[in-house]
Amino acid sequence: MVSTTPEPSTPEKDTHSDFQHSKLEKGSSTSLEGFDVVEDRAIEARVWRKLDSRVLPVVAMFYLLSFLDRTNVANARVAGLQTDLKMTNKEYSIALTVTYVPYIVAELPSNLMLKAVGPNLMLPTMLTLWGVVTTLQGVVKTYSGLLACRFFLGLLEGGVFPGLVLYLSYFYPRYKMNMRVTAFFSSASLSGAFSGILAYGIIHMDGVGNRPGWSWIFILEGLFTFLFGLSSYFTLPRSVDKTWFFTQEEKDYVNAKLLADNAQKDEGGFSWKEVYEALKLPQLWFCNIAFFCSGTILYGLAYFAPSIIQGLGYTAANAQLMSVPPFAVACVVSVAASFISDRYQCRGIVSIISVIFCAIGFAMFLGSKSTHVQYGSLFFSVTGAYTAAPTGSAWNANNASPQTRRATVIAFGFVMTNSGGILATWLLGSLSPAPRYTKATITLLALSIVSMVFCAANLWYLRWQNGKKAEMRKIVSREEEKQGLGNHSAWYIYNL
Repeated sequence: MVSTTPEPSTPEKDTHSDFQHSKLEKGSSTSLEGFDVVEDRAIEARVWRKLDSRVLPVVAMFYLLSFLDRTNVANARVAGLQTDLKMTNKEYSIALTVTYVPYIVAELPSNLMLKAVGPNLMLPTMLTLWGVVTTLQGVVKTYSGLLACRFFLGLLEGGVFPGLVLYLSYFYPRYKMNMRVTAFFSSASLSGAFSGILAYGIIHMDGVGNRPGWSWIFILEGLFTFLFGLSSYFTLPRSVDKTWFFTQEEKDYVNAKLLADNAQKDEGGFSWKEVYEALKLPQLWFCNIAFFCSGTILYGLAYFAPSIIQGLGYTAANAQLMSVPPFAVACVVSVAASFISDRYQCRGIVSIISVIFCAIGFAMFLGSKSTHVQYGSLFFSVTGAYTAAPTGSAWNANNASPQTRRATVIAFGFVMTNSGGILATWLLGSLSPAPRYTKATITLLALSIVSMVFCAANLWYLRWQNGKKAEMRKIVSREEEKQGLGNHSAWYIYNL
C-alpha cells in the first residue's frame, strides 16, 4: 500500500477508485511529482508483474493483429493480388489511401469515446469486426470489392493504437509507459517478420478451394483475428478497480501510484475546453510534425518492403522470407531502446537517434547500386522507423494531462502519423518507379532529417519548460497554485 497526500481534486469514477489515503507499516519513502510516496517493494514488484502478464500480452496481440491485417495487403500484392484484380500501381495506391481516410477520421472520436463506452467493450468489438472484414478481403473478386473492404478496415482499426496507449495510461504511471508502449508496438515489427513467414507458407495453398494463394492470406489471418476478438471480451479489464487479479490492497497501491504521477487528477469528466487546451500545446505540434515524417517512413516500409526486396531480384516467395530479418532485428532493438529510455528517462534522445538510423538506411539505399548494400540498408531504416514510433508515442502521451487533454494529444499524434501513411502509399506506390524508388528514397531521407530537427526542438522546449516550473515551485506552494492546470502545473514535470 502507499501513503499519499493528494491535492484536493476528485478522481474519475469510471477509471480509478476513490482512494485517497492508505498507510504502510514498512517500506521506503520517495517523492513522485510533489507527493510523498511510501513504497512496499513486495507489492511494487507484484502489481506490475501482474499487469505485465495479464494486460500487456492482450494489448500487444491487439496491435500485432491490427498491423498484420492492415499491411498483409503488401504480402498479398507480391503473391498476385494486383495481377488477379487487374489493378494498376495507381489503383493499388488508391486502395491503400481508402484505408487511411476513415482510419484518420475515427481516431479522435474513438479515443474520446473510449472511457464512456469502456475499453473492455469497445476495443474487443472493434477487433472482432475488423477480423470479419479482413476475412472478406480474401473472397473479393473485383477492385471495387477490395476498396469497400479497405474502407471498413480503416474505420474499425482507426482508434486502436491511440486507444491502446490511452488504455495503458489507466494502469501505468508515466515513467513506466515507454517500455509498455514499445512492448506492444514491437508487435508491429514482429508482425512484419511474422507476416513474411506466414505469407511464404500460405501462398503455397494456391488452388486450395479454387482460391488463389493471396486470398488465403486474408482468410486465415482474418479468422484468427475474429476468434481472438471474441476471447478478449473475457480477458481485458475495464480499469484498475475492475481487475479480477488484484486484491483490494493492490488496487489501492496502483491507484495511489497513478495519483502521485498526476495521472488521475484535475478532471471530473469530458470537456471540450480540454480538447482546445491540448491543441494549444507547443509540444503537440513539435511531435505532430515529427510524427507525420516518421509515419510516412514507417508505412512506406510496412507496405512496400516485400516489393522493394522483390525488386532486388528475389522471387515472390523468397521476397516474403527475406523481409523477415530486418523486422526481427527492429523488434529486438526497439525493446532494448525502450528499456534504455525508461531507465534513463531519455525519450527525446532515443527518438533522435532512431530517425538518424532511418537517414543512414535511406542514404545507403540511394547511394549504392549493390543489391547487398541495398538490402542491408533496410536493417537501418526499418529498425529506426520501428523504434522511433513507440518511443515518440510514449513521449507524446507522457506530457499532457488531464485525461481528455491526453486523449486528444494521443489521437492527434496518430492522425498525423497516418496522414504520413497516405503520402507513403503514393510515394512508393505510383510516383516513384521500382526497383530504385529514387524520388521516394530522397523524400524519405529528407523527412528523416526533418523529424530529427523537430524531435530536438521538442526536447529543448520541454527542458526549458521544466526549468521555468522549477523556478515557480520556489515561490508558489502546491496549495496556493490554481487547481485544474493539468500539465501546466509547476508540479507536473515534463518527461524528456
